[in-house]
Amino acid sequence: MSVRGTVSEVHDGIKTSAGLDNRQPYLGQQPLLLAALATIVVAFFLVVTGLSHAYHAQRESIGNRWFGRGIADLNAGHFDSAVMEFRSALLYSRDNYSYQLNLAEALIGQKRGSEAYSYLINLWDRQPENGLVNLELARIAAQRTQNEQALRYYRNAVYAAWPADQEGQRRDARVELIAFLLRTNARSQAESELIALEENMGNDPSQQVQIGDLFVRTLDYERALSAYRLSLKSDRHNSAAEAGAGLAAFELGRYSLAHRYLQSAVAADPSNQRSTDLLATTELVLQMDPYRRPITIAQRNRLVVAAFVEAGARIKSCGTTKSALQPSISLPNLADGWAKMKPRITEQELRRDPDLVEPAMELVFNIERQTSAVCGTPTGPDLALLLIAQLHEGN
Repeated sequence: MSVRGTVSEVHDGIKTSAGLDNRQPYLGQQPLLLAALATIVVAFFLVVTGLSHAYHAQRESIGNRWFGRGIADLNAGHFDSAVMEFRSALLYSRDNYSYQLNLAEALIGQKRGSEAYSYLINLWDRQPENGLVNLELARIAAQRTQNEQALRYYRNAVYAAWPADQEGQRRDARVELIAFLLRTNARSQAESELIALEENMGNDPSQQVQIGDLFVRTLDYERALSAYRLSLKSDRHNSAAEAGAGLAAFELGRYSLAHRYLQSAVAADPSNQRSTDLLATTELVLQMDPYRRPITIAQRNRLVVAAFVEAGARIKSCGTTKSALQPSISLPNLADGWAKMKPRITEQELRRDPDLVEPAMELVFNIERQTSAVCGTPTGPDLALLLIAQLHEGN
């Protein structure tokens, strides 16, 4: 190695050492600078995040205020205002499920079913198990006479996931389903749903009256009577339950029981015309039935004579009616039979020959049945005799 090379190496080593010495303060400060920069970034991020949260919180607060106003107006039936308020709320939270659902209900209140349907079907796509959405869709489909869709949505609503504090709405959905089935003449399905509803119903008197009314519509008077009587156990002076029980007992031919309930119903509500009419007919049935017990032979004979006279007047008036008679029914034959028997149907003859009672009443019942088919359902004493005929049919 030459002397010049050695000197050069020493000189380069001195320069390197000097460079390291010059950069040492900078290298010592670099972590501090990085830490400060990181602190600034984090602080900036926190400030931005805070501002963002504040911004969103403010928007949420404004949206909630509009939503609260909308709920108040919706509950009050002010649908126009509610629609405007729910739309304002949606400006601050476009995808809010509750905002859209309540807007749809307000639109339904405005009779704007098509617009409501657009919201509801989108909500259904998001939550197909939502009970209220299914119920509203069922109502719209029913209004459009889309019966299959309505039935599907109603069933979805009945078996949907309702919150614990909204179980009453599940019951209301089933009641609407039953009413829908009755309107569409699906009586057997309605009765099945009604039995399921009855099993899950409490002893609330008004709810039992509602159950009874629905059973009446399905013509299941036995279950209707049970529901009304259960209502009366909790509320003995419930005039609606008394009227319903009177009607059910009347349709079942239990006229003594019907009389008791109908008397109470009319006393409580004299304006109830149906109960008043049923009570009058029930009293005639009880008064005119010659087979009722206890009754004396003399009373029975008087009732048979009175019934025979009434049937004669009925066949005469029906025969002269301008309505077209059904050719399969021979009113003249009945009239002839009545005329031939008439001289023998007196209290004296019936006392002398008790066996005349049965053929006399059989003719009376035949006259009332056949004239009812020709001239329509009778009223007053003739209606009572027709009901007595049905009561003793087959005996």
